[in-house]
Amino acid sequence: MPIYEYVCPKCDVTFERLRPLSQAQQPADCPKCHKISRRKMSTFACFTASTGGVPKTIAGTSGGSCSSCSSGNCGTCAS
Repeated sequence: MPIYEYVCPKCDVTFERLRPLSQAQQPADCPKCHKISRRKMSTFACFTASTGGVPKTIAGTSGGSCSSCSSGNCGTCAS
């Protein structure tokens, strides 16, 4: 099941809910004031470890780009 983030319009609390995909568009009650809250856009970064164990950003995610890569396929990019 996916985790969705919500923000309360009354008390501005941000909270998460683990819900089935079928409930993705349904609002959730705020755990603090119980006001109906709408889902917010979640953002995240994605990293992988090189063979040396050093984290690197995966091409095509929010922290990286393919601008320095001459390949036409991001799957072949090693940076």
